[in-house]
Amino acid sequence: RELLPPWLVIVAGLTGIVLLCVSTKDVPVAPPRTKYGIVLDAGPSRTTLFIYQWTTTKANKTGVIRECSSCPVQGLRISNYSGSPQEVGKSLEQCLNRAQEEIPAELHSQTPLYLGATTSMRQLNLTNPTRADSLLAALTAALKSSPFDFQGAQILSSPDEEAFNWVAVNYVLENFFKYDWRGQLVPSGKGMAGVLSVGRTSAQLTFKVEEGNQAPKGGVRLQLYGKTHNVYTHHCPCHGTDQLRSRLLSVLIQ
Repeated sequence: RELLPPWLVIVAGLTGIVLLCVSTKDVPVAPPRTKYGIVLDAGPSRTTLFIYQWTTTKANKTGVIRECSSCPVQGLRISNYSGSPQEVGKSLEQCLNRAQEEIPAELHSQTPLYLGATTSMRQLNLTNPTRADSLLAALTAALKSSPFDFQGAQILSSPDEEAFNWVAVNYVLENFFKYDWRGQLVPSGKGMAGVLSVGRTSAQLTFKVEEGNQAPKGGVRLQLYGKTHNVYTHHCPCHGTDQLRSRLLSVLIQ
């Protein structure tokens, strides 16, 4: 066996000492960018503004969001302004101003703003479509004048609304993904929950149909966290809270 030259051993030892003595610094890594989004939920009883936040980090090509805050809009529900559509924009000013305060000014133009109207506007669109169109036009004009990136205002169909509810429930339950012990996102391995939404006059059961099973007609196809979900809603008329109260009152009277 050949021995290393003494000078090479000395050089290697000095190099090791120098490396131990020199202070080291971590390579700076740019933090993920933070983004914001605003959703106006124009429901049957009132309108609520929600502010969401997420980073550029994604889980299987889908963002991971969290709700920052919410602001209940003072005044009437959206459909009640059908007779005076010029007033609907004023009702949103307080919450829009609050959103401007909470979201950094340099991000206002990059923050998407979207309004989705549900039951009351669907009913108005059935009974008086002209007024519904005028009201949506007034909403669009008011929201376009805000500093945010307006993405649209529309009346959601019942299947679309229930599909969004299904996504929200399974997201909160961590059925799409979960955090492991290292804090990294991994598939949850759990199945998807069905959602039963009970309104005043009806109920809706929303569920996912597994691949290979016979799918009902209609439904919504969603691509979330690397997987495709076929979501369907079964409408149950006359199974709402009004009927529940009537049955309860009948039992109490008997």
